[in-house]
Parts: sequence; structure tokens; C-alpha cells
Amino acid sequence: MNLGTKNKVKIEGGMASMTDLVFLLLIFFIIMSLMSNNQTPIDLPEASDLPPVQDPVTATVIITEDNQYVVLPGGTMEQPLEFEDIKEMTAAAVESSGAMKLKIAGHRKASYEAIFNVLALSQANGWDPVLAYNK
Repeated sequence: MNLGTKNKVKIEGGMASMTDLVFLLLIFFIIMSLMSNNQTPIDLPEASDLPPVQDPVTATVIITEDNQYVVLPGGTMEQPLEFEDIKEMTAAAVESSGAMKLKIAGHRKASYEAIFNVLALSQANGWDPVLAYNK
């Protein structure tokens, strides 16, 4: 007794519908490429429309390679100071700049502790630190 079905389902897909779809897509993209305008006007801002550059931070503490400190303005690179000596100079430089910002520029070989000392000083006085690095 044969209980199998006599109706077999074809697994093959019809290629005629696929070629119709590809043909329609090809026509669509050709028409769209011909209709597109390559010379679309773009409104770019003029140089005078740009916002002004923010005031640079003038109070700067530079940390040298041997973990010495220089406060600008007021100090010189020829006479670096210890951390205890720069506290009052830094406060005076920040107050004279008018902005409550302090730029901290450290040499890449300076220790993290030297940089964190200046960050802690900045935080204790409520100044916004601006970090930079020297090569």
C-alpha cells in the first residue's frame, strides 16, 4: 500500500519575475540619474558670519621635564620654581587675566603627580583647568 502523495511541490523559483524586477530597477535608476541636478546651490557661511574665537587663557602653568613649574605671565623658563612657590603667583595670574581658567601645559616626561598638584590647586580655588601638552 503506497501512502505517499502524488502532488510534488516544485522548489525551483521562476527566473522570469526576477528579470522583470531587475529590468524595472535599472530603468528607475537611469531615469533618476538623468533627473538629478549636479549643480545644486549650497549656501555656505561667509567669513564674517563665523562666531568670534573665544578669548585665549592667559594664566598658564608650565611643568618642565624635571617637574619644575613656570607661571606665565610673570615667570621665565630660565628660573623654574617648586610647587609651593607658584601658588601665590598662579592666583595672581588668574585674577589678572579676568577669566577663572588656568592652562596647564606639561612636558610629556613630567610626572603625573606634578600635573595633579596643579589640578588640585585649580580645583581648590574654583578655576577651570585647560589641559595642554608639549612635545
